[in-house]
Amino acid sequence: MRLTSILALAATGLALSAGFAAADTLDNLERERALLIEAMLDPGLAPAERQARIESEQRRLVDLERMVLRDESLKGRNTPTVRKAFANYDLTFLVHASLEKKVSLMDNWMDQVGISTNTLMAARKGRR
Repeated sequence: MRLTSILALAATGLALSAGFAAADTLDNLERERALLIEAMLDPGLAPAERQARIESEQRRLVDLERMVLRDESLKGRNTPTVRKAFANYDLTFLVHASLEKKVSLMDNWMDQVGISTNTLMAARKGRR
């Protein structure tokens, strides 16, 4: 009797902790997208290293974008995060949007955040 109650209590604890540890697909997508953008902007990376990191992140991001697009639980949620994610398709689904537009990931991201070649060339390095 005592062993069964201990096992039942342990199973309940595992079930509850698994529920808290589960990350949202949209949160995972945003985390991976941030890592990709970090790799694109990291001045300490050599071009070959940057390209390798971008390709690695891009493969993971494609899978996560597909998971979010197919996630049925997001359809019923009307949170600000979900609304903003789907309102900004080109930024949320960066890889898919760049493939649809037939432009590079970096060009698509820069276009979406309002950075152009002219603004980059006119930028000065300095303190604020």
